Amino acid sequence: MKAPGEEEDGRLDTLLSNTLARERRLWRTPALKSGCIQGSDISPTQYHEVIVWLRDTSGTFQFSSETFALGVCVLNSLLAAVKTQMKYLKCMAITSLILAAKVNEEDEVIASVKDLLEQSRCKFSTAEILRMERVILNKLHWDLYIATPMDFIHIYHGLLMSRVPGLVRAGSQNRPVLQASLWTRQAQHCMACHQLWQFKGSILALAIITLELETLAPDWFSVFTDLLRRAQISSTELICCKETVDECLTALQRSSPSNTVYILDSSSVLAFRRRERGGHDDTDGFWCLYDERPSMKTGRRDGLQDMMSSCPPLLHEP
Repeated sequence: MKAPGEEEDGRLDTLLSNTLARERRLWRTPALKSGCIQGSDISPTQYHEVIVWLRDTSGTFQFSSETFALGVCVLNSLLAAVKTQMKYLKCMAITSLILAAKVNEEDEVIASVKDLLEQSRCKFSTAEILRMERVILNKLHWDLYIATPMDFIHIYHGLLMSRVPGLVRAGSQNRPVLQASLWTRQAQHCMACHQLWQFKGSILALAIITLELETLAPDWFSVFTDLLRRAQISSTELICCKETVDECLTALQRSSPSNTVYILDSSSVLAFRRRERGGHDDTDGFWCLYDERPSMKTGRRDGLQDMMSSCPPLLHEP
């Protein structure tokens, strides 16, 4: 008969293996070309602004951190699969978040699309969001169960608690829940950084955790190598990711107030537990799905207003 700790360790190993398999199957990310996302006119700065807005909007909706992360992963997969324009980005982002909420959140947490649009002050109609939902689902083949950095943070944290609980409790005021919350907040920030697009969620999560492990105990390297082996990650790739994460988090620390407090988002853990139970070229011209004729009601303006403009109707309804 297995000891309780061994049984939990085995369950986490199985969960990690399954989550890595989902990541290998579904993870996609946009690439940069000539200073913009390939196949679009979206710059990294514009992408960053929209992701920060999406994080704030997710908080307004009281969605879990896992829902925000899945929304970003859905958006990234879409940007990697289609050609699009900046003026569609915000519609794509809010729709990706709504779809993520339908996957992760309880029904009573999700307001109607109309109410969500009012709370986010988006200038899209319910019909436009529903059309965008169909576009996203068709492009991603109706499979939105993308493994996110938050999934791996929860799994790695569980493995650390199971194998070396004293080490985890040594940080963040000896309270492990605050430590997991800190990693979650750091991952949210990193997901907006285009410099980290190339790294999968399993690598990003381990890089964030490793940065803190280095400060906790002299024997952190043995813990690190164990997680590295379990996650099947190249040490070279992890070191490169860790250095980039360190740069991004250092820049964040310099720009944040000195008395910043991280609060545990327990709903992200619940969302993760619910999800636990639970090759061809598609870049065929995203704008071809839309009617480009200008609206008689609102018209079009350049710059930021284009991003705020309504999502135009589809040419062909399914």
